Order: sequence, then structure tokens, then C-alpha cells
Amino acid sequence: MTRNNIMHWNILDNTQTLAHIIAISNEKPVLIFKHSTRCSISETALGRLERNWNDSHDEKITPYYLDLIAHRDVSNAIASTFEVEHQSPQVLVIKNGKSIFDTSHLAIAVASIMNTVE
Repeated sequence: MTRNNIMHWNILDNTQTLAHIIAISNEKPVLIFKHSTRCSISETALGRLERNWNDSHDEKITPYYLDLIAHRDVSNAIASTFEVEHQSPQVLVIKNGKSIFDTSHLAIAVASIMNTVE
């Protein structure tokens, strides 16, 4: 899914991809954005994230997008696997197989995400 010219989302739509994220997070941190397609706050948070993203961020973290309405099972697996409370919208940063950062709603910001990986 590409919603703009700068942020190139990888799609998270099954638990096999979640297992892949855990594996690749040992080499490079991974951003998971859990988006509710029915929520205006989630759309606002997603838009802010995309508008503030730049190419240098892609070098430091790999972004994944989850439509949690369509894939609630994956959202539940994320909450269980990383021991975080389900939120919507929600961002997690995965490094070495663990969540090192999570936040939700309008607290989602590129600067705070990048501070965790720099």
C-alpha cells in the first residue's frame, strides 16, 4: 500500500508476516501502525505520520501498516505477542523481537518514533 510518494508501507495482514517482522527486527527496527479505517482520529494520526515522514527514516526503520478492522486477529496477536494493551490507532516499534515503544491516538509522532531508534 502506498498512500503517498514518501512513505512506502509494507502490509501486515497475517500472523506469518508478524513472525517475519519479529525476525527482521533483529537487523533493523520495525514500525507497526495499527489503523482503524472507521476512526477519524486514526485517519488524522496516519495523515500526520505520512506528512512528516522522509526518506532518511526508511534507512532506520521499516514501516508496516495493519488495517485492524479487516485483520483483528493480527491486532490481537500483536497485543499478546508484545504484551501491550490494544489501542486504535496505535504505533509500536519492534527491535530484537520486542516492543521498545508504543503509543496511540494523537501522541503518534514521527519525532518520538525516531527518537527510539536513533
